[in-house]
Amino acid sequence: MLSECQSPPLQNQTFVNKKTMASVLKLMKSCNCLQPTALPQKGYHPFVIDGVQVGLVRAEFLKYLLQYPDVFQFQSEYVVLNPTLKNYVDRTKKVDAVLRNLRSQNVVSTLSGWRDEDYEVRTSYSSEKLMKMDRSATCIFGICNYGVDINGYTNDPEKGLCIWLQKRSLTKQRWPGKWDNMVGGGLSSGYSILDTAFKEAEEEASIPSEFMLKLKPCGSVSFFFENEQGLFPNTEFVFDLELPSDFVPKNKDGEVEEFELFSAQDVLKKAFTPEFKTTSCPVLIDFLIRHGYIRPDDEPHYPEIVELLHVSLQSMYGKSIDVRSVEKNGATCN
Repeated sequence: MLSECQSPPLQNQTFVNKKTMASVLKLMKSCNCLQPTALPQKGYHPFVIDGVQVGLVRAEFLKYLLQYPDVFQFQSEYVVLNPTLKNYVDRTKKVDAVLRNLRSQNVVSTLSGWRDEDYEVRTSYSSEKLMKMDRSATCIFGICNYGVDINGYTNDPEKGLCIWLQKRSLTKQRWPGKWDNMVGGGLSSGYSILDTAFKEAEEEASIPSEFMLKLKPCGSVSFFFENEQGLFPNTEFVFDLELPSDFVPKNKDGEVEEFELFSAQDVLKKAFTPEFKTTSCPVLIDFLIRHGYIRPDDEPHYPEIVELLHVSLQSMYGKSIDVRSVEKNGATCN
């Protein structure tokens, strides 16, 4: 039996050729450009709060954090939030002061995109909140981010499956002017997954609430992206939304330049260009797989592509670490 998020199998119809499929694999590897097995060689340091790993810190950022020894300590290859900071409020206050100070010094480029948007730091998605920080700073610490993406689509009688994309505002701090999925946004403090989906659908695309009744949860994708700004371990909760053929999204919050409806073939071509937001590609590829546009019979690397949509971030983080025991035994991070 097919799930609600799958289309019926289509017989004797080829949507992508072998050259395109090779490009899909290359695209997915670009979204997952940081492999967990490479971390020891890269010299990245686990970030530990209250005895549990919640992130990763690169050496280039570590040198700035260690200027604040009352907040950050370096022990046996681990970056440890001072254990004397034992509660949510104290941790948040101290880390926020450090980040604002670094921002004023203009030494960490990613902090120039300060959002005034709180992000809760946890050991796992459903665990207790340890502290919060501005969302722009999470990539400094390699904190796992969670977000919501909505694939808006229609079924055209001539073109077949057509997908709505948005072009991000030129004033966005990250990925300005890039093509993106129709609706997307990170989970913010105080909002559930469904709250975020409805909020972003209204603000970004003016989708009426009666249309949102057809919103279908379709699992999640996860990936680990890295660029010059930092580390981005991401899990995106995915929804599909079939829209009436005469509906045209309209932006309300000023974060979208325009919307455009593409055929499935054209949207895949767009994803291969520098015009598309790299970290939104996994959601698009997942959608095309579920709707039969990327199929195992056409793609020898199909299992690898699917694996790259589901990187094991939950098992990678959340490990209990007794730093004192590690120091005593003279061990280092593996």
